[in-house]
Amino acid sequence: MISTHSKDQWNRREMELGKWAKLSKQRMREKQTVWLGNIELDAELLPAYIYFKRAGIQTEYSCAGVSLLDEPEDHSLYAYVTFISSVQAKSFIEFAMERMKHRLLVTYEPSRNRYDLSSFFIRHNRRFCTLMNHYAKEFCINTVSK
Repeated sequence: MISTHSKDQWNRREMELGKWAKLSKQRMREKQTVWLGNIELDAELLPAYIYFKRAGIQTEYSCAGVSLLDEPEDHSLYAYVTFISSVQAKSFIEFAMERMKHRLLVTYEPSRNRYDLSSFFIRHNRRFCTLMNHYAKEFCINTVSK
């Protein structure tokens, strides 16, 4: 784990998970996806992916999971983006951690040489996507334009 969180934040996360497990879950809509080249992506993260590509950051997986009730079978409790490790990816991770603070959970998998960035709290998926789109754009403008 790369990011740091307080004991209170972990307790809140655990409480939210318990509440979510008890919710009645009915499908409200299909998962919203778009195609970027030959890759199908969550529509809510498309702007971020475009900026990551411009910044030379290679992504592997993602899930916006923006509503707990949108797609209960295929839903991810936490929105996430996976980066293949690189200098550019590490630079963006530091940039995002400074700005998103406790909202961002960052883990590194050495065996796969990749980073997972996810929303720290359940029910914050849409906000995670909004922030990821915003900071991907800001990062790209600040690094690629120079």
